[in-house]
Amino acid sequence: MKKIETIAVAGLGAIGAAYASKLYDINPQSVKFIANQERAERYRRTGFTINGKPYDFNYVQPEEKGMPVDMIIVAVKFHDLPQVIEDIRNYVEKDTMILSLLNGISSEEILGSVYGMEKMLYGSCVGIDAVREGSVISYTNIGKINFGEKQNATLSSRVEVVKELFDQAGIPYHIPEDMLRTLWWKYALNVGVNQVSAVLKAPYGVFHEMEDARELMKMAMEEVLILSQKEGVNLKPEDMEEFFKILNTLAPEGKTSMLQDVEAGRKTEVEMLAGTVMNLGKKHGVKTPVNDMLFRMIRVLEEMNQER
Repeated sequence: MKKIETIAVAGLGAIGAAYASKLYDINPQSVKFIANQERAERYRRTGFTINGKPYDFNYVQPEEKGMPVDMIIVAVKFHDLPQVIEDIRNYVEKDTMILSLLNGISSEEILGSVYGMEKMLYGSCVGIDAVREGSVISYTNIGKINFGEKQNATLSSRVEVVKELFDQAGIPYHIPEDMLRTLWWKYALNVGVNQVSAVLKAPYGVFHEMEDARELMKMAMEEVLILSQKEGVNLKPEDMEEFFKILNTLAPEGKTSMLQDVEAGRKTEVEMLAGTVMNLGKKHGVKTPVNDMLFRMIRVLEEMNQER
């Protein structure tokens, strides 16, 4: 498969911008950010600063035609996915690869139902503590991107060319043999730390220091473990322990994306996190009291933000 020469990025949140800036560093002309006219003009006025370095990214609009790319990276919130599906349409051709970095366990299938699963690579990022405040993004730990085909016992040519790109850009990565299981593992972590941090208004340092905070995380995650076994993914308790090792490497002052959303008054991903747990619980006849509670608490926080 030919080398990746053109990349489009949908999503300029903390994670999307942090990873895309490394691709931009190796060849600014090869990376374009898809944004509507109003947003692109605002971004051009303010620029971005990432770990102290200024960036004037290249922007293209969804309606522009004749500009297909080799790879599209999707790094938005789950509730923005329907709009992104339309925004990337003019940038997809026969051999375009789409790599989703969304939280959750279903974005690949949703994108694939529109553009074809043969275009999809599975992906998630872990261990990154990037925070965005306006146009300023900072991180202490860049984490890594888990990516690949659904199964990676043998690396496909598509995975090999993305691996080559990430090596060139200095983006840490891991190619798990079972990407579906890895997606569920990351989903369990988000169900725990994202939601509990949002309710407690707690940066990562709280989870480093306070056993009760870690226990609340585990209680939420344990419901996902039970459901993973019902779904044939079979996460185990030791999978949770692996995350706590990663959690301890994150900057104490760093914040989860959901806590950042609550503090900024934005819509959260609670429907995709606790909401999916609740729906799977109903499907399998499994009670999910912790996520039921977190769902309602976070919805209240969203409603309180709307009233301000």
